[in-house]
Amino acid sequence: MSTAIRLPSLHLSAAALAGVLALAAPALAHHGWSWAESEQMTLQGTIKTISMAPPHPVLHVTAKDGVLWQVDLGNPRQTADSGFTGDTAKPGDAVTVLGNRNRDSTKPHMKAVRITLAGKNYDMYPERITN
Repeated sequence: MSTAIRLPSLHLSAAALAGVLALAAPALAHHGWSWAESEQMTLQGTIKTISMAPPHPVLHVTAKDGVLWQVDLGNPRQTADSGFTGDTAKPGDAVTVLGNRNRDSTKPHMKAVRITLAGKNYDMYPERITN
């Protein structure tokens, strides 16, 4: 009798887990590095907006050519550990970003490994810095 009760709950748990994994797959792919090129690039521009909201802080940076880039920083802990906080920079500040751009070259989107503001480096992923 207890086996009959446990079996349906096991199937329900497996189905629930499968559903959660299916929904999480795009988020996991985005938060890894597979969506980004392996070669690093440097972006210079001006900060337009700063968001420190989870799942990861984001800068919107207007490049010197006028293109608006989305720059993903590390997760909130990594970003704070680098010394970068919501008070470190403000819109209008000049910034240099070292990181990996989106494999889709039509998207002005990159993941920062280092940002530099007023000559100070904030290393989000020091182990990934190649330049």
